[in-house]
Amino acid sequence: MRGRRLYPNDRVILRELGLRDGLQLVSRWPGTAAKTEWINRAAAAGVRHIEVGSFLPTERFPQFADIRTLVTAAAALPDIRASALTLNERAVDDALTTAVSEIVLVVSATEAHSRANMRRSRQSAVELVGYACSKRKDHETVERRYPTSDGAESGPVVCAAISVAFGCPFEGDVSTDTVLAAVDKCLEAGADVIAVADTIGVAAPRQVSDLCRALLPRLGATPLVVHLHDTRGTGIANAHGALEAGVRILDGTIGGLGGCPFAPGATGNVVFEDLVYLCERCGFPTGINLELLITIRSILERDMAGEPLFGALARAGIPKMLSWSASRLPEDRGARGKREAASGR
Repeated sequence: MRGRRLYPNDRVILRELGLRDGLQLVSRWPGTAAKTEWINRAAAAGVRHIEVGSFLPTERFPQFADIRTLVTAAAALPDIRASALTLNERAVDDALTTAVSEIVLVVSATEAHSRANMRRSRQSAVELVGYACSKRKDHETVERRYPTSDGAESGPVVCAAISVAFGCPFEGDVSTDTVLAAVDKCLEAGADVIAVADTIGVAAPRQVSDLCRALLPRLGATPLVVHLHDTRGTGIANAHGALEAGVRILDGTIGGLGGCPFAPGATGNVVFEDLVYLCERCGFPTGINLELLITIRSILERDMAGEPLFGALARAGIPKMLSWSASRLPEDRGARGKREAASGR
């Protein structure tokens, strides 16, 4: 299974989405050289999954005009998995001409959000997932620089991201059954990975845990990603709820960059640095060096002056008791093992 190869379930995987989700609404952004430096620093810090941009019309989204260059830059680095967002058939076709390792497509949990966000019905969005899976098969012979965990070469993984899974700005509460129905349709369309997103930042920890516990048995070996926003200050708590429920793949952005056009006042995504700290302190080694990771913020401070950056760790500093050798001591692995045994994973 493609998704399982890209996301082995024997460790926590954190995906950094700053170059895409973090830049989609900003008024200024780093140039291509600075973005490449961003990717290089993230890779040096141990980040392995990076969303490098979107295949969107450059006249409307000039911040993503260099996505092909960034995919190439990521492909030149060992063990980096680069993903990109696609919102229509042309974008899927464009993505498939590159060495991107994961194509992300959005399927809204509600009809109103789907039409406002993508100008497509939910059914049409599901059909786009099927289109990507079908077209992907025609590109199996394209050279990929992303070896799978078993050493085999693979075409791009298709990820279906269920947006507004915890609450919709137009329809209000979103039921678990509604999300499960959307997930089932995406799986039927051929999706390799499922993500659920708290797009407008309204979720609470128990809600996140309950949905994840409902999803994990249903998905079986299909990887589940949880994408959280910190609009109302519950992002890190929600991430902990996902971990306790058995989720092992989480999204975040450096400095908490990002936002949603339908969530006025949104403070962005979960801060990636704080997410790393949470996982390490909870006994889930990430393989990410926080000291190196935090240096990426200097790029944002230099090239995105005026854009607000968030993060408790950046403000308070890394505590001395947290060393990178200590994060891999047997007692931490044991704590992690107990959690995974309790969750059935």
